[in-house]
Amino acid sequence: MANGSSLLPLTLERVSFAARGHAILRDIDLTIRADARTAILGPNGAGKSVLLRLCHGLLSPTSGRVRWANPERPYQPRRQAMVFQRPVLLRRSVLGNLTFALAVAGVRRADRAPRARDGLARVGLQALAFRPARVLSGGEQQRLALARAWMLKPEILFLDEPTANLDPSATREIESIIQSIHDSGTKIVMITHNLGQAQRLADEIVFVDRGRIAERSSVEQFFRNPATAEAAAFLQGELPWR
Repeated sequence: MANGSSLLPLTLERVSFAARGHAILRDIDLTIRADARTAILGPNGAGKSVLLRLCHGLLSPTSGRVRWANPERPYQPRRQAMVFQRPVLLRRSVLGNLTFALAVAGVRRADRAPRARDGLARVGLQALAFRPARVLSGGEQQRLALARAWMLKPEILFLDEPTANLDPSATREIESIIQSIHDSGTKIVMITHNLGQAQRLADEIVFVDRGRIAERSSVEQFFRNPATAEAAAFLQGELPWR
């Protein structure tokens, strides 16, 4: 990084989270490093999205600690980003969504439009620069959300089901963009229910079941020889979707 420090590793120490008296995550110990793309798998209701939001800082743990290697100071630009299953877009043009994000990040006015146009070119949306963002197709909206995150040059990007409800063609486009973001040096942490996608885009699997990390292993190990009965049942489609 420009300032010579890194946010990573990100460490969760005995993190638990409860809502309305219901325990969602229990005693999570997890270290996220920069040297592998991480996919978080598990059945519905296992706590995956809550885990991702705790990592990003959108939620605070009920107990335990979430710790970055070098926490950011208020005057530093953000070096982490998150893209959701349903992108949150402003009532602005495609280009306007990006220039606004750059303004919030403190980028000089003269640099915003060129940088935003470069971001659109990276995801193939330059021809739609002046179209209202909210009339784009689902795949186009997700590409815009990825461009908005990517152009801010995050050190780590959290993705929550980035291709849910997209057709195969749009899914391939999104996967290609995610791979390019990884190739540019950004750490990828993603939730997906698409097991093929996890195999294509991840190096390691974190398997979450009933609010705990049941298994963590390489992609090859997880899919060929899962270490836990829960993971084996999940891969065979036998684990109840809670």
